[in-house]
Amino acid sequence: MANALHNAAISRVMFGDQYSISRCVVPSLSTLPLRAMHKGKHVELNRTVMVVKAKTNSDFDDSDVDISLSHRVNAVKLSKTLSICDHATALLQAGVPVIRLFFGESDFDTPGAIAEAGMNAIREGYTRYTPNAGTLELRQAICHKLKEENGITYSPDQIVVSNGAKQSIVQAVLAVCSPGDEVIIPAPFYVSYPEMARLAHATPVILPSHISRSVYSKKLLEEIAQIVAKHPRLLVLSDENYEHIIYAPATHTSFASLPGMWDRTLIVNGLSKTFAMTGWRLGYIAGPKHFVAACEKIQSQFTSGASSISQKAGVAALGLGYAGGEAVSTMVKAFRERRDFLVESFREMDGVKICEPQGGFYVFLDFSSYYGREAEGFGVIENSDSLCRYLLDKGLVALVPGSAFGDDTCIRISFAESLTTLKTAVERIKKALIPLSSSALV
Repeated sequence: MANALHNAAISRVMFGDQYSISRCVVPSLSTLPLRAMHKGKHVELNRTVMVVKAKTNSDFDDSDVDISLSHRVNAVKLSKTLSICDHATALLQAGVPVIRLFFGESDFDTPGAIAEAGMNAIREGYTRYTPNAGTLELRQAICHKLKEENGITYSPDQIVVSNGAKQSIVQAVLAVCSPGDEVIIPAPFYVSYPEMARLAHATPVILPSHISRSVYSKKLLEEIAQIVAKHPRLLVLSDENYEHIIYAPATHTSFASLPGMWDRTLIVNGLSKTFAMTGWRLGYIAGPKHFVAACEKIQSQFTSGASSISQKAGVAALGLGYAGGEAVSTMVKAFRERRDFLVESFREMDGVKICEPQGGFYVFLDFSSYYGREAEGFGVIENSDSLCRYLLDKGLVALVPGSAFGDDTCIRISFAESLTTLKTAVERIKKALIPLSSSALV
């Protein structure tokens, strides 16, 4: 950083309510007296003087503007799910009746008791900043939840509440990863995991698995724990957002509850999936104080504390009872019915492989047998990306290609929509695939 300052300095000049970023070349900072302008006077600060001329809009020219971006952001890809969302939304706004089955967002409303807690917070003036790590009330509620539901013990100072689990994860990665570190990511994975590793200048290492492994058994997790125990520098980040959206006989095991894994695990969870609170933006991380304090430090310079209103709602959510009580069990029952419908519908299709998901609200369908076939007026279906473009073009159904999750043989369908919507989508998909079924491989 110091060497870079020998070549250029960046300062912000305020005029009215506008800000201009100006770059000026200076000699070595060590050779100049430092002054700053204050009310038209030079004020001695240290050893450098810097004069920046504020430019009007007419002064700017493309040749004068440095539009280069950092290596960090150039290494990161745009989220594929958000890209598809933007495309599908644009079609809907243009009047095209697209069915959107790409987002990880439930069609259920936030349970009434939670929404009422949020509205009460507004009415009662609970609208100011909260502690950076989250309110003590919410962190205590999280500790109670983790003890009762997951069998693991934490104190409030081992919890940091963030603006969604996604923020909790990226802060954890930034806190523990250094350039050259490797982040092992089982595939299929959440689309942002590899990019989060790259943001930290770490190297994502993708570990292929199989679509049948939608919920890891306790036995498998114990085997992983044995490997972790042999390598002191291995740290596990366990994203447990879908812990309660699970279908019997499958069960959820929190990795930190396994013998010897408490001090080797950072648990990330949130309220978006379980309680249909995606827009409330509330997540948290739990772990050894040393690591959690590092995450808190990053957050203090990043966003500070999460919304005060959302945190009040979060306390109400965690007070609904074990695993979210009746409100959550009702949602899970509906998800299971939708899952069963999709599994039955696609199992009868030739050339499609499907495994019944044991958790979450997605199905991964192996459509690789359709690759290499040519669609009239579209071209060759080369991979999951082109198949999803084809289904959007011909079937008006927006899905996510498996390449976004590290498995190009599959496409992902979200069943977080009504059964009526899913039935219409299946009809459209099957109709769009008929021409491909009869076409020859190219």
